[in-house]
Amino acid sequence: MIDALLAWITDPLQYGFMARALASTLIAAVTCGLLSCWLVQIGWSLMGDAVSHSVLPGVVLAYAIGWPFAVGAFLFGVGAVALIGGIQSNTKIKADAAIGVVFTSLFALGIVLISVTPSQIDLAHILFGNVLGVGPEDLLQVAVIGLFTCSVLLVKRRDFTLFAFDPLHAHAIGINTRLLRVMLLGLLALTVVVTLQAVGIVLVVAMLIIPGATAYLVARSMGGMLAVATAATCVAALAGVYVSFYADWSTGGSVVLAQAVLFCLAFLFGPRGGVVTVRLRSRAGSLVSS
Repeated sequence: MIDALLAWITDPLQYGFMARALASTLIAAVTCGLLSCWLVQIGWSLMGDAVSHSVLPGVVLAYAIGWPFAVGAFLFGVGAVALIGGIQSNTKIKADAAIGVVFTSLFALGIVLISVTPSQIDLAHILFGNVLGVGPEDLLQVAVIGLFTCSVLLVKRRDFTLFAFDPLHAHAIGINTRLLRVMLLGLLALTVVVTLQAVGIVLVVAMLIIPGATAYLVARSMGGMLAVATAATCVAALAGVYVSFYADWSTGGSVVLAQAVLFCLAFLFGPRGGVVTVRLRSRAGSLVSS
């Protein structure tokens, strides 16, 4: 039994592409899991969706001129954030409308660029990821960006947390909240770059939101959220990669589905308002009072 389990775990890792796929997916999962806690607390879920879709033309242009796709993705991610901020600052348009205008326009531009150069770019790989095609250089790039992003998030976690819960108090005690906002948005763009290779543009937003939402239903503190989100997203990454190998499913889709299963469990049984948990507590209270 143990030998069969070990063989089940180690057999996929005999292939270099599977080992690299697992490593890159875990790095992307941890990076997204950490950042998602702040995105959920601040209410920037839609911003993550906007940045993930807005990088498409940058990826296409980077491929077309022979640059690393991460460069084009990062530049357009930052540019999308700047455009959204500019529209909000200079018009009376609300944030959600500004986000919708920018990310749909840039996403459409990316599709047009792909139609112009169909022989050079595989739309499916950009939209849905190609983690099995990650090479050694790609893995190194993902590892460096992921390590940098996670390090900044952990070093500045107290400032980011105060900014998420009470930005007015943070500003009152001398913290530069505008700089924190810019840093978080920049880290969001970098995280999208890390995750693109694993799950593609369409599923990036799920990786950025589901871990934080799951942790919110389980943990009672920000530190607890970070721990739960990281653990949950790592479990989902491992499960998704292995299931995709043995069942011949899409790797990115499998990872996100595993995260969705964990969210459903937290939604039903989570200590912070889980549907089943609340009903059991109310029933126990009724029995005690009677």
